[in-house]
Amino acid sequence: MVKVAFFDAKDYDEKSFEKYNGKNGIKIKFFETKLTLDTVSLTKGFDAVCIFVNDEVGPEVIDRLCELGIKLIALRCAGYNNVDVKYAYKKIRVVRVPAYSPYAVAEHAMALLLTSIRRIHKSYIRTRDFNFSLSGLTGFEIHGKTVGVVGTGKIGRIFIDICKGFGAKIIAYDKYPADIEGVEYVDLDTLWERSDIISFHCPLTEENHHMVSEESIKKMKKGVVIINTSRGGLIDSEALLNGLKDRKIGAACLDVYEEEASFFFKDFSGHIVNDDILARLISLPNVIISSHQAFLTDEALENIANTTIDNINKCFAGEKCDNEVCYTC
Repeated sequence: MVKVAFFDAKDYDEKSFEKYNGKNGIKIKFFETKLTLDTVSLTKGFDAVCIFVNDEVGPEVIDRLCELGIKLIALRCAGYNNVDVKYAYKKIRVVRVPAYSPYAVAEHAMALLLTSIRRIHKSYIRTRDFNFSLSGLTGFEIHGKTVGVVGTGKIGRIFIDICKGFGAKIIAYDKYPADIEGVEYVDLDTLWERSDIISFHCPLTEENHHMVSEESIKKMKKGVVIINTSRGGLIDSEALLNGLKDRKIGAACLDVYEEEASFFFKDFSGHIVNDDILARLISLPNVIISSHQAFLTDEALENIANTTIDNINKCFAGEKCDNEVCYTC
């Protein structure tokens, strides 16, 4: 029986994984806490850990996991920037879920965009108070606009298809361009300069950390709309706030935030949030922030559970796992 310590567990996680608990040679124990250096001792007696986007798995945690006999880190997400995979190489195996539902994330990006530019969130609040005035609700159409897509993997391509359905012109940047009909690949500077809307669909790396910065914002069109459903670290939050205050950026639609680990997935409605930048972003009328929920659909949760369990089974059966994160590759 493979014993799995499941960290940062939420009710929807337990619901989707519980049907596998105690079956197919896997026993899961759910922990609400995140995996950090302070909580790693909870893994004693387990064979594997299952973690999410805000668990912290640096060198010290990896060393302790190895000391405690953990043989596998199973990420139930696509990104792995929170795991030092270089340090983990040849010490402990790391697997992930590369594509739990690209449709969920791409559709959420478009939902945020439409909500923002058509002022749907403001209209909803007004009509709840029986205020049917249209003053201040004027938006703009996606049709004919230039949408810049950074990252053209599965999610990026689906978002491109959605934008094409609205009649948008698509330009894109990717280190490894693909042959996508109707998409013009350009360098980043050109994408900044030409895009009316910019949407990010790429992993976070050392190379692209804070790719949206004071410098890159200066190159963007006045009134540009920025969408980020990938990783918060792609955007310098302070630079974004300044761009919004200077009215260089017309709107921001964020499902991620670079300091989200301290706040997202928790209820702070009765507390003061000790992050001035986050508080100011939320207070702005042209900013929409959702709490890393782009993945959260029934279909995605089912795919995450199925793939994670399959990854664990393959690793402990000594089989090749196509979802293993290989540092040397």
